[in-house]
Amino acid sequence: MDRNQLAQTAKQLVSPGRGILAADESTSTMGKRLKSIGVENTEAARIGFRGAMFTAQGWEKHVSGVILYDETLRQSVDGTPVPKLLASHGVIPGIKVDKGSKPLAFAEGEEVTEGLDGLRERLQEYHGLGARFAKWRAVINITDKTPSRYGIEANAHALARYAALCQEAGIVPIVEPEVIMDGNHTLERSFEVTDWIQRAVFDELHLQRVHFPGMLLKPNMVVPGYGSGQKTSAQQVAEKTLEVLRRNVPASVPGIVFLSGGLSDEDATEYLDAMNKAPGPKPWALSFSYGRALQHAALQTWAGKAENKAATQRAFLKRARLNGLAAKGEYDRKMESEAQ
Repeated sequence: MDRNQLAQTAKQLVSPGRGILAADESTSTMGKRLKSIGVENTEAARIGFRGAMFTAQGWEKHVSGVILYDETLRQSVDGTPVPKLLASHGVIPGIKVDKGSKPLAFAEGEEVTEGLDGLRERLQEYHGLGARFAKWRAVINITDKTPSRYGIEANAHALARYAALCQEAGIVPIVEPEVIMDGNHTLERSFEVTDWIQRAVFDELHLQRVHFPGMLLKPNMVVPGYGSGQKTSAQQVAEKTLEVLRRNVPASVPGIVFLSGGLSDEDATEYLDAMNKAPGPKPWALSFSYGRALQHAALQTWAGKAENKAATQRAFLKRARLNGLAAKGEYDRKMESEAQ
């Protein structure tokens, strides 16, 4: 592997004021999104919506890379292959490589992500198709009985094996240990579990000789469970999230790209901004790798109609611009009411 090239790509993905668009929904997940706007789940509809975003004028000012699904990596927009189209805008093509989470044997209520079998060969193919970074998501559920040490270590091991294989193939791994927001757990419990999984992940990454300057972390923000009823401010979320990162993430990791995890568009942006405004050491760039929080307004605007393309692009650009400002600590919630 070329360590310098991996580090250069990782830094480019978290260049100032830019983040990642997670457009890697599976065919079935994208079908649910399309169903919500009354559009049939067809290949033409999937690339039609994504193509509108990929051709927006000036989007590369705020978006450094796009995580694609296998189907999208092989598609074209107006005759141009998607990886070539992205690269022409200075946007780096990425690829989701995991096969989804499945029940973990002998661990009720816990999951482990599959997809390591054949991954080396798939990564070689994806590199040939133009992908220069990848993503693998682990799912950590909080209940009265979970997670267990077994569940934490199984997912940490899989994430590290994936990351090592990516770097071997010349692809920057985005490591995503996601603590799910569903549940009644408190902010303090969320902190405890997030701390546990991040510590286990970096222990495994070190053991498996992953080059930290050539990777990115995609964690959840530390927030209470949806059902907890606990109210927190953006400053509290920022404080607890930064505390857990400072405890676990080596300074040599160039960037942290947060997932939005079901947060509202506005909250995801405000929380990221609060972290960048917060005092104290932040040796890594703090940016975003948002899916729904970047696409929701655009999807609602698009509604499956070609004539809505320009309005769709404006909605997408607004959210990308605001998140780009948040990645620099320059966002204000009053900006939400500004015209697109």
